[in-house]
Amino acid sequence: MQYIKLGRTGLDVSPVCIGAMTYGDPARGHPVWSLDEAASRPLIRHAVEAGINFFDTANMYSQGSSEEILGRALKDFANRDDLVIATKLRHRMRSGPNGEGLSRKAIISELDHSLRRLGTDYVDLYLIHRADPMTPWEETLETLHDVVKAGKVRYLGASSMHAWEFSKALHMQKANGWARFVAMQDHYNLLAREEEREMLPLCADEGVGTMVWSPLARGRLARAWNETTARSESDPFADILYSATKDSDLQIVEALSAIAEARGVSRAQIALAWLRRNPVVVSPIVGASSTRQIDDAVASLSITLTDEEVERLEMPYTPRHDFQGVSDPKEIARISARIGIKPAS
Repeated sequence: MQYIKLGRTGLDVSPVCIGAMTYGDPARGHPVWSLDEAASRPLIRHAVEAGINFFDTANMYSQGSSEEILGRALKDFANRDDLVIATKLRHRMRSGPNGEGLSRKAIISELDHSLRRLGTDYVDLYLIHRADPMTPWEETLETLHDVVKAGKVRYLGASSMHAWEFSKALHMQKANGWARFVAMQDHYNLLAREEEREMLPLCADEGVGTMVWSPLARGRLARAWNETTARSESDPFADILYSATKDSDLQIVEALSAIAEARGVSRAQIALAWLRRNPVVVSPIVGASSTRQIDDAVASLSITLTDEEVERLEMPYTPRHDFQGVSDPKEIARISARIGIKPAS
């Protein structure tokens, strides 16, 4: 494994990140398709043995169960000093006041809860899991700076929002001498390229490394067009993300399949190799539910696509409305209800 730097930091991360949303007690809440601990541990161990040191989770995944399973497994299978563990906060974790959001109280409380569940005294990368329109940026950003200075967090990151919002946050951090966001976790793949307009150029200019969520478009780029899985049949969020561009998406998937077949590799390897052409993409977040998927992600690192192959993959793309930077409470409530999590207030 050849490690790379996260943005302009000195932090070494694997160019594949394991997304631990896949690992968690499905009885604890969203997502219903998560794998329990017995099924999760061999996959986490396989990733470590493949040289992957970058793992991403969130407090909301299976209501903390993902952090618990990941923390116990990594403690057994890896050296903590080699690992880069990322977790996130923003969404509701309990009923009543202060059970969600990015207030000073919520950040400090939720970070302590995440550290306890992960079984560590610090996280390497702490991300805000969307913006919080109900809390002033100043309060959120100063508190994030404080937890870095307290030694509980090494680096800060953010997740999908409008580019102007992220630019504003970066400016405020610089102006006040606060610890800055060094990573952006955004939605980017062959079927969803709207981040190429503003967010990715902003990140490149600011030296922010990007971690891509849904790099395989909820599996659409990893299987035949009409094939379904247990996850695809219980993931209405995928319909929100991709249903409007099915015709052009089909053409992209067909081109992807043809290139993969000609090379004798999987579709996933080609889709992930395409992402690496963008230098601001540090690491796709792969929610692997099998060792084969981990192996595919690692194998993709050795593939370099030709210009002709890239043109075939990109030509059918249709500009689309993307689920990016949603901060309006009513819109969050509507989408949250669709995907089965308790909406933010």
